[in-house]
Amino acid sequence: MIICHCQHITAEDIHAAIDWMRAADDKTIITPGKVYRALGKAADCGGCMPLFLSTMRSNNNLEVPMHLRNLKSAATQETQNERRQESY
Repeated sequence: MIICHCQHITAEDIHAAIDWMRAADDKTIITPGKVYRALGKAADCGGCMPLFLSTMRSNNNLEVPMHLRNLKSAATQETQNERRQESY
């Protein structure tokens, strides 16, 4: 199935890239940008992105590595108003 007409990317291309990345590094987080780079392509108009992401999500190798799950975000040092000046 063709996912991206602009770049001629098929569902099989996306699955192959994800499988290849997971086999190469089982701890990597796979993103759409990494899939495009693995295919030697770049996003063009973005019209395919919903279908591209849906195809990625259907791949069993897309899981986030276990050691990266449930990480809490670091505390920020910004104040509630983000140091903005008060308007008068």
